[in-house]
Amino acid sequence: MSNLETAQAFFDACDTGKGWAECEAFCTSGATFSCQSQTLADIHRLDAYTEWMKNLLVPLPDGKFEIKGFAEDTDRGVVLASAVITAIHSGEGGPVPATGNKVSADYVYSMEFAGGKISHMTKIWNDAETLKALGWA
Repeated sequence: MSNLETAQAFFDACDTGKGWAECEAFCTSGATFSCQSQTLADIHRLDAYTEWMKNLLVPLPDGKFEIKGFAEDTDRGVVLASAVITAIHSGEGGPVPATGNKVSADYVYSMEFAGGKISHMTKIWNDAETLKALGWA
């Protein structure tokens, strides 16, 4: 499987809420995670992020992810995925009762590879605007 195919499979599993049980096969042991956002400030491992995504879909049960683009930099062993999440806070959970608010938020994953698996992922995302749109901030 190529890095691009691995990244696509990881994205599909992670962003549909499959959690670490499904995502682990695409990642190195101890794969790390980073994101410059308050919401994800305490998450530093990719396994924890995939579980966070799984839990996010509880209050956002209709969450849909639209891929805008996938690109591979073979010289640097990096795959970039650009996407948009669209969802309505209609489910139980989250920091407040269901608001019925809809969000459409852009984000990018920068996935670094080692030995054909993701060793680190950075998420680029404006969490403040997303939380505000949902009525969570």
